[in-house]
Amino acid sequence: MPELGKVDRDFFDEYIYPNLGAEREDVPLGPQHGVDFGVIDVGERAVAMASDPVFVMPSLGFERAAWFAFHILMSDVAVSGLPPTHLSIDFNLPPEITNEEFQTVWETFDEEARELGVSVVTGHTGRYAGCNYPMVGGATAVSVGDFAELVRPDGASVGDRIVVTKGPAIEATGLLSIQFESLMAEQLDAATVADATDRFYDMSPVRDALTAAAAGPVTAMHDATECGIYGGLYEMARAAGVGIELETDRVPVQPGVREACDFFDIDPWISISEGTLLAAVEPEGVDDVLTALESEGIPAADAGEVVEGSGLVVDGEPTDHPGVDPFWGTFEEYLGKLE
Repeated sequence: MPELGKVDRDFFDEYIYPNLGAEREDVPLGPQHGVDFGVIDVGERAVAMASDPVFVMPSLGFERAAWFAFHILMSDVAVSGLPPTHLSIDFNLPPEITNEEFQTVWETFDEEARELGVSVVTGHTGRYAGCNYPMVGGATAVSVGDFAELVRPDGASVGDRIVVTKGPAIEATGLLSIQFESLMAEQLDAATVADATDRFYDMSPVRDALTAAAAGPVTAMHDATECGIYGGLYEMARAAGVGIELETDRVPVQPGVREACDFFDIDPWISISEGTLLAAVEPEGVDDVLTALESEGIPAADAGEVVEGSGLVVDGEPTDHPGVDPFWGTFEEYLGKLE
């Protein structure tokens, strides 16, 4: 297990995968490393489910922190192609949170949930000693829909094109630049810092995923979270038993990303990028998907292809899974510089 961040595949395969409880016929898609959601078959309806920490960073301001926390929870079920419908949430809050601060968090959750048509169905809320920001609980998001509309994470097929939205290091840029804006401002001009902090509200792939799935024949989707675009594409290829070839010069890169990653000395291609959607699309549907994304103001490009074989090839070079995302260590390092 890494010191920080999610467990790797070896840990998952040794400790988690052999111990998944009872086998049931109504679970057509169970836990896999690098796969965003599982599925239950309920009377010919698909129920996609995904669990994540409730991630609240007070330094962002509680309203902004709550927006991000909510969209993290929705993103993994959104890549099923089924709109999120339900939420179960557990808040294990640190003792120092005030009633007013929690009110801001919860009212923001409520506002975002209403906009997406998501109902909160159950949960738990309390303050407890030993609980600390930013991980203040956990939640399970649910999407209910028809199996015909479900986009499986392991569905990429040889010949599909790879569509990438927004580009690399969206989350790394958005969070690091807001958290350490004062340090960046000492070395970078104001316009560059503003570009980097503007990436914050790009950090949701929910609209990307639902737009793409509704527009064309999408065979698989994945959000580029820990280990970024390289990690996400490697996981998508492994899930489907195929290879993926990526051309980086075709991938959109948002303003401020390169400069922020240079400042923090991290590789944007392997850095956490919540908000970036990776989609395998049948060739005849690529133009429709790109047009639909453009109409929603979402930058996207056809940047690669699903091929026979296995693993990821980047600009002609075989590329392994990064293994460790540089974001977490960099975040801890720069917190020390603020003290």
